[in-house]
Amino acid sequence: MPTHDDLRLIEHLHGSFPLADRPFAEAAAALGWSEDELIERLRRLLAHGDLTRFGPLFQIERAGGRLLLAAMAVPEARFDAVAAQVNALPEVAHNYRRQSAHPEAPDATPLNMWFVVAVEQVEQAGAVLARIETETGLPVWAFPKEREFFVELRLPLLPQTSPQEASPQTPSQDQPSISAAPLDDLDRRIIRATQAGLPLARQPYEAIGAALGVSGQQVIERLRAMLARGLIRRIGAVPNHYRLGFTANGMSVWDVADERADELGRRIGALPGVSHCYRRPRHTPMWRYNLFAMLHGRSRAEVEQQAERIAAILGEACQAQDILYSTAILKKTGLRIA
Repeated sequence: MPTHDDLRLIEHLHGSFPLADRPFAEAAAALGWSEDELIERLRRLLAHGDLTRFGPLFQIERAGGRLLLAAMAVPEARFDAVAAQVNALPEVAHNYRRQSAHPEAPDATPLNMWFVVAVEQVEQAGAVLARIETETGLPVWAFPKEREFFVELRLPLLPQTSPQEASPQTPSQDQPSISAAPLDDLDRRIIRATQAGLPLARQPYEAIGAALGVSGQQVIERLRAMLARGLIRRIGAVPNHYRLGFTANGMSVWDVADERADELGRRIGALPGVSHCYRRPRHTPMWRYNLFAMLHGRSRAEVEQQAERIAAILGEACQAQDILYSTAILKKTGLRIA
């Protein structure tokens, strides 16, 4: 189990990792540690699975790419085999098994495999879904993002409070809008070099530059520019929330009146405990929901309390809701540009 100091480190390195020659030394000084102690602690957290990676989190849509949520209804007898087929594709960044909070209900969704496709060009996403349909013989339902209200997973690790007790969040639509611009060759090579994480070395940017034939300062300048244009959401620790005690993770879905979905989505996205909030298309009659909000708690009861708070805000504008709990992580690698 992570120690108190491990949790301090994860919280401190959530974002704003220094873009400097010796970034680990700067981060360590703020915690009262040595540079080598911090690097070794990060190495151990990664090896034990408490962190899934440490480095930049890319928003490929800011470079003309696409992140596309999709789902399938996979027969139980074929589930493992289909998961292997889906996970084999490098464009699949995440894949989860999910189940309705009320699986016995007559209107419970049969969609039990939910995955995210991350591609550098918009048109590639449809080709990936078509390939999955061909290889598995099963239909794939696409849920493209129509409106983003909030995206950031930051769990209250210290002190031991519940997510709903944290401060309100800044909705995505209140942040500056930056146009997408294609990647140039150096940006693409830097993304390839860092998409799995930063080197755990005293001079990580120099190490990246040496591998790419450029200076460490050039790498720093490019990463800084990617942050400014929103291509990088943040540089820091990516926690495995299951390992850190947040074992109840539910995708809450809501059937909200279309004319009020954006207004209410902004309010839901600002709630503490919501890590992702989007408006997505319906697929009636099979799928009636258009507002998605990811919730995280140390128990299902905690997640359900958050859902009750959302329901109170939505009021009569909401006609139906469900929570699809994550019951297994099938794949979690993040963006992988070939």
